[in-house]
Amino acid sequence: MTQSPAPLPPPELRRHLREAASLTPDQVAERVGVARETVRAWESGRTTPRGRRREAYAKLLASLTEADMVTNTQQAAVPGPLGALGAPEASGAPGGRPAGTVLTPAQAFDALYAFCAPALVRQAYLLSGRRELARESVERAFQLAWQRWPEVAVDRDPAGWVRATAYEYALSPWHRFRPRYRHPEPPPSDAADRALLDVLLTLPAPYRRTLLLYDGVGLDLPETAAETEASTPAAANRLLHAREAVAARLPELASPSALHRRLAEVASAERLRATKPTAVRAGSEQRARFWTRAAIAFTVAIIGATALTVRTAPTRYEPAVPPGETVQGVPPRSAPGTLSDAELNLRAKLRSGIRHGPQRLLPLAE
Repeated sequence: MTQSPAPLPPPELRRHLREAASLTPDQVAERVGVARETVRAWESGRTTPRGRRREAYAKLLASLTEADMVTNTQQAAVPGPLGALGAPEASGAPGGRPAGTVLTPAQAFDALYAFCAPALVRQAYLLSGRRELARESVERAFQLAWQRWPEVAVDRDPAGWVRATAYEYALSPWHRFRPRYRHPEPPPSDAADRALLDVLLTLPAPYRRTLLLYDGVGLDLPETAAETEASTPAAANRLLHAREAVAARLPELASPSALHRRLAEVASAERLRATKPTAVRAGSEQRARFWTRAAIAFTVAIIGATALTVRTAPTRYEPAVPPGETVQGVPPRSAPGTLSDAELNLRAKLRSGIRHGPQRLLPLAE
């Protein structure tokens, strides 16, 4: 009798279970005995494990499912080098509540914030090189997520939605015109961290983002291309050029694993704290009220201007002066010039006729 294959959760749940346990793809690949790219393919649903690998993977996911149903203090997974950059802190994993618990929107938002915000602040710092801008980027991204929570809550990857928004804000070129960001911030104290951050900031923004997503966060190439809104070949070219630029300045980081480890170390060296989720929700609601009132005031101003225009507009139509027309029988006016013989005779006749008319009044000298 043929034994049925071990059951597996859906592909979209496999990655969630791994991230909730603060495991990296390398750690899962080491436990199952496969390559890192194979684990990424299983999580995206492109391939399906078979045979003993399927049994080992199913057993691992079953253990992660059980760990996801208890509090975070009961989780047995140990974060690897990526935990400081791409994986959330243990205190913020959304698996801290028992499975099946119905969360309010505020509770679900707070869980997502605690799950993603600490790592996102460190990632935004590597993108921008500014600590305050990194915190502001994450805060604005979550404020926008709270305003659009019905849309974000049903998204396939809410963490990716917030990450993409935070990256866009951190890489915006308009920050250079803000007074608070005109002057550079103090660099990292360690010389090696300072050198790596300088190299990152010299890369073009798309290259920097691609390098961070692939070698820092740990996304695979199709996911990196999708998040950067580029094709897979374009994302691969950006990644290769970014690695070459880093290796040219820092030869000891030519290996992807060494670069991955150093990115995590640089991000962990800075004491970057995210704002409390309650403050983020309050700020989001305050901004929403402000823009709502501004829109109402603008609409009222337009209505008032329209009403004033209607009130002061003329009540009757005054036709415009029509253009001139040629009247038959009237000779056209001639331009000034030399008098004709007939006109000269007429002038002479008029001048000679004045003598027989009334006397002219002439001033007399006294």
